[in-house]
Amino acid sequence: MDRDWRDAAISGDCARLDAVLADGGHVNARDKFSQTALMLAARHGRADTVQRLIGAGADLDVTAKYGLSATMLAVVNHHDAIARALGCAGADLTLRGTGAAGFFGKTAADLAVGNGQPALAEFLRQAETDSP
Repeated sequence: MDRDWRDAAISGDCARLDAVLADGGHVNARDKFSQTALMLAARHGRADTVQRLIGAGADLDVTAKYGLSATMLAVVNHHDAIARALGCAGADLTLRGTGAAGFFGKTAADLAVGNGQPALAEFLRQAETDSP
């Protein structure tokens, strides 16, 4: 992932993301920490960018350090609406974190409980149950 792509994802610059994609950039390119643009946008609370990347076919289930997905990154950074959007878009809510004690074996719903987000945890559990 080049710097322009990473900066656009973090800042929520959808026009720049569109330009990079139009120039042949890969929607699932990873930065030096193995995070995709979707993961960065989710972590930084960029709802419009997350929606744009979902529409562009971003892989919702890529994981990076500690086995965290875009949904999990949204949860731990208190971006409830983004976590809900990713759940509704079909993100795998059964993924479990790895490595660090705060993440090991935990799903996005478990992380929401730990963060004091009970309504989000319930939504994620229900979405997991409802998925095919």
